[in-house]
Amino acid sequence: MLDGPRLSPASGRPADSLVVFLHGYGADGNDLIDIGRAWANYLPDTAFVSPHAPSPCDQSPMGRQWFPLSLGDPRLIWQGVEGAAPALDAFLDAELKRHNLGDERLALVGFSQGTMMALHVGLRRRGTVAGVVGYSGYLAGAEHLGETIARPPILLVHGDADQVVPVIALHGAVQALGRAGFTVDWHVARGLAHGIDEDGLRRGGEFLRRVFAGKAA
Repeated sequence: MLDGPRLSPASGRPADSLVVFLHGYGADGNDLIDIGRAWANYLPDTAFVSPHAPSPCDQSPMGRQWFPLSLGDPRLIWQGVEGAAPALDAFLDAELKRHNLGDERLALVGFSQGTMMALHVGLRRRGTVAGVVGYSGYLAGAEHLGETIARPPILLVHGDADQVVPVIALHGAVQALGRAGFTVDWHVARGLAHGIDEDGLRRGGEFLRRVFAGKAA
């Protein structure tokens, strides 16, 4: 079973929603959990958790990976997200049970390889999740979107100076998701490399506040 750092709701009340952070290749759950503190004003009654990916990183022994580095090979990326999905789904089920919440009160937030996982799993849950936020990522298996049933709102944010996952990945994802009937909000950050800036954090926090309130993204 996956595990990682957690934050209780800033309000001190029982959680009425859950945000799960999915880190990038070579990092671990500690890399993103502090975003939960940054979003406390947007989501005071939300619990946050940031699981460590299941495998030691091939390129960085101190880090973790959801699947081996694919070097942009779409076939290997698809195999990777498919292989890692069952462990993540089981973790999400357990965390929702911990807080006595359903999928409609769950949001996934990914960075880079974590965005690949967030989009893959978030669009294939048995219930429709509240929303998916993806930073600097890539949509695996666009040709398989017809197999999905749920249509949660999605926010994608990407830097136009990203040399790790070029920004064209965002535009391709937006087009494919739109054709498949998803509602996608997106933003390109000028001059941003492979990372998350303050504006991106603000957009993510505001997006999640809206979707948890049941408002259109």
